[in-house]
Amino acid sequence: MELRQLRYFAAVAQTGHLTRAAELLGIQQPPLSQQIHTLERELGMPLFRRHPRGMALTDAGRQFQVEALRLLQDMEAMSQRMARVAQGQEGTLAIGFTSSAAAHRFMPEVLRAFRRAHPKVELQLREDNAAELTEALPAGRLHCALLRVPVARPPGLHFETLLREPVMAAMPSDHAFAAPPKRGSAARPLTLAQLCTEGLILVRRPGAPGLYAELLALCHEKGLRPRIVAEVDRMMTNLNLVAAGVGLSVVPASMTGAHPHAIAYRRLAGCGSLDAPLTLVSRVDDDNLPAQRFAALARELAPRQGAA
Repeated sequence: MELRQLRYFAAVAQTGHLTRAAELLGIQQPPLSQQIHTLERELGMPLFRRHPRGMALTDAGRQFQVEALRLLQDMEAMSQRMARVAQGQEGTLAIGFTSSAAAHRFMPEVLRAFRRAHPKVELQLREDNAAELTEALPAGRLHCALLRVPVARPPGLHFETLLREPVMAAMPSDHAFAAPPKRGSAARPLTLAQLCTEGLILVRRPGAPGLYAELLALCHEKGLRPRIVAEVDRMMTNLNLVAAGVGLSVVPASMTGAHPHAIAYRRLAGCGSLDAPLTLVSRVDDDNLPAQRFAALARELAPRQGAA
């Protein structure tokens, strides 16, 4: 049984006449009549009663009509759905992000904009550290990811800096460095030397570079020897430890709203080369159209948040 036979049958059942059905289908009457006879032989039962004025469905024909129309409608729906997939309007998009990337207002803005533009694309969101996200991309578990400083650059991945923002020192609100400024004056920035007199909490994967590797490199360049008291996988764990008084840390400026009653944030002086980028990572050979649309939208919206 072929789909064209179902279409021929549906046309004859709709019109009740071979000639009118042939005109509707744009074919000659003899081949249409032959296809109906072939279909009846394959099914082993008559679908129509022939009479001088045309053709009427048998009881079996009426039951077959229900099934045939259902199959034809399913095929049409599938065809339309795949056309939307081919245009990038439907499908699945798996996006990964680090907690520090999600803290930037850009993240919810680009997700809302994408959902408005592509409401039929299913978004699958995953939060993880930069190393795990980078490994998930070539493995096919993610289409793209938003993170800060890349911790690795495997072949086949494209890394694009969308924007940059300054970093801030984070400390317990009762720390001596967190003393409020005098009336009418701004809080004094913290120097790197002051930061290194305290225990530091770092967010990094052992052996992998990143934002905190750049911090340590800058300390080494200035002849400073920071004391590391903890290493964690995620930025929010880092801030939880700061709030608990374990030590000080450095975070992107967009995270300064976390634990406002327990953490004080201060600008860093003399650290102009140290900043926090927002990086879009994607697969070079990815043919997923929603991923390509998301990347294009991210590039379009990023300049509103700050120049890369």
